[in-house]
Amino acid sequence: MVEWITTTGLTAYDEAVAFMETRADAIARGEAEECIWLVEHPPLYTAGTSAKIEDLTDPDRFPVHTTKRGGQYTYHGPGQRVAYVMLDVGKRGHDVRQFVKDLEHWVIATLDQFNVKGEIREGRVGVWVQRDDKPLTALGPAEDKIAAIGIRLRKWISFHGISINVEPDLTHFTGIVPCGITEHGVTSLVDLGLPVTMEDVDVALRKAFDTSITPRS
Repeated sequence: MVEWITTTGLTAYDEAVAFMETRADAIARGEAEECIWLVEHPPLYTAGTSAKIEDLTDPDRFPVHTTKRGGQYTYHGPGQRVAYVMLDVGKRGHDVRQFVKDLEHWVIATLDQFNVKGEIREGRVGVWVQRDDKPLTALGPAEDKIAAIGIRLRKWISFHGISINVEPDLTHFTGIVPCGITEHGVTSLVDLGLPVTMEDVDVALRKAFDTSITPRS
């Protein structure tokens, strides 16, 4: 069984990390169920293990949290659905790469319910959408990032997770180079013209979960 928790309002980032670490340890000991935790954060930047200081272009804009998840700089804030995944990867085949692919497929299946085609790009972390409403770039059709993925494992239990841009203030992303990528932009479901609420996304995430995340072996 996977427990789903939805927290309303804005959750402090340090509070979220403390909860995840405690829960992951309890899952590893067999004392708690796996958990998906849906939250929103106040505006902040996080620095993953591969973050480069030059990619923090406005260090005084929002609080910056150093984290041990994989990846580079990301933004979290109101209007963005963060789904923290505390799952037993050991019981899902001991395959970290496949688990990350499963998370990607989960995001893509969630977006598909809103007729948004999310795509993966080699060498670019996260989930992307092609923007046919924007001019062509030197690299081809314009593409914007709509979701980020970054996890950490401890004793084969995952924590951190995914974030989907529902209706955040997209100007808040300008204080960083998101995930170290300068050639592409950032978008959201509402920016794409879809009147989608956070509750709509939560329903879609739950519907897509069982068919996207590899079942226990």
